[in-house]
Amino acid sequence: MTADTIAAIATPPGRGAIAIVRVSGPDVRRLAARIVPDVQLRPRYAHYAEILDENHRAIDRGLVLFSPAPHSYTGEDTLELHVHGSPVVANDVVRALLARGARLAEPGEFTRRAFMNGKMDLHAASSVADLIDAETRSAARAALANLGGGLAGEVRALRSRLTAIVEDCSGAIDFPEEVPEPDRERVDTELRAVLERLEQLRHDGEVGRLVREGVSVAIVGPPNAGKSSLLNALLGEERAIVSEIPGTTRDTIEESIAIDGVRVRLVDTAGIREHADRLEAAGIDRTRRVLTSARIALLVLDGSQPLDAEARALLTATADRERVVFFNKADLGEDGAHEANVPDAIVGSVREPGTLRAIRAAIARIGWGGEVPDLERPHLASLYEFDAVNAAIAALTEARATLQRGDAMDWIVSDLQQAYAVLGHVSGDFAAEEVLTGVFARFCIGK
Repeated sequence: MTADTIAAIATPPGRGAIAIVRVSGPDVRRLAARIVPDVQLRPRYAHYAEILDENHRAIDRGLVLFSPAPHSYTGEDTLELHVHGSPVVANDVVRALLARGARLAEPGEFTRRAFMNGKMDLHAASSVADLIDAETRSAARAALANLGGGLAGEVRALRSRLTAIVEDCSGAIDFPEEVPEPDRERVDTELRAVLERLEQLRHDGEVGRLVREGVSVAIVGPPNAGKSSLLNALLGEERAIVSEIPGTTRDTIEESIAIDGVRVRLVDTAGIREHADRLEAAGIDRTRRVLTSARIALLVLDGSQPLDAEARALLTATADRERVVFFNKADLGEDGAHEANVPDAIVGSVREPGTLRAIRAAIARIGWGGEVPDLERPHLASLYEFDAVNAAIAALTEARATLQRGDAMDWIVSDLQQAYAVLGHVSGDFAAEEVLTGVFARFCIGK
């Protein structure tokens, strides 16, 4: 238990029907006696009461909910005050609590206390922020799967398997005349099984990262190829200005759609051409920067006309990167599409639903292999978890190489111990302060 009591507004800023002020810590009962003196606290019971400031003046009338330790979100005594959703009222309630001895909570401090008090593991705590930040239903489902804390249990099971191998090897090393060396083939088979599971965790984590963060797609091409028309068609609304005048789009426009439940960030860019004026040239420079940073280049070309110099240059410039090539305006002809002869290119029109389906399918195939993510399994989420699993995979791969070379068995023990140690950062058995700071820095105040 911590020595101080924290308070904060737990609902988003602005006006609404209800605002919630959350309090947690050892001094909750005393604070409640001062701020809602007419209430005799009962666990998990909604009291309707007058809420008083530090001068015993009424701030509002609202609901008071008390959860005693350890049966609360933080594992401490907690109090929630549900008041009318005026920012002034909510701030006055917090000010009254601070005047009575509470401290303003830091970002994520309520969830951090839940972790410190054993209410959730670090992976689940990190998933709370992912759930809050979710922008698609799939991202919310993925975060909810992690919130259950199943990953920690699975990683602990893998660590137990490594411990068993180390114990077998250590016995043979310490007592060579009494304990036989473990069967090399059996040890290698066990290490291979652990490695395969870690590699699957890494793969699932990459898919989960795509679900959370989305895939960036830069829509590029020469002027008047139909880039803005394509953006509007994929969005189903007139978001970008469409004109026959070259150079109409002079800045980037970013919007999002969902494909297979994955967020796809589409960036419409200025058409790339030579002999642009100064303002248009600035937009073209930004286009090139967006193209460099995007996961996928969606190259839009006028397929009804012979390829011009700009189209040929873009085909060459994007040849060595992940891309979708779309020859637009097939309803007017396919001269350019036939001339280019690009494998897997999409030939069609932004006006055709079938063409739009093909473009979405191509983005999914390149972005996440076209595989609909399994969002029900817990998966790696934080950078420190990926780093730990990658380090464990490297150590176990080296251990298997040692076995296959026929080197002494005791050489693999240090590799197994290293893998065991780094996996402790995923299971939450070890949590360095810098890791905790990084996890909870993402949270908002009041959570």
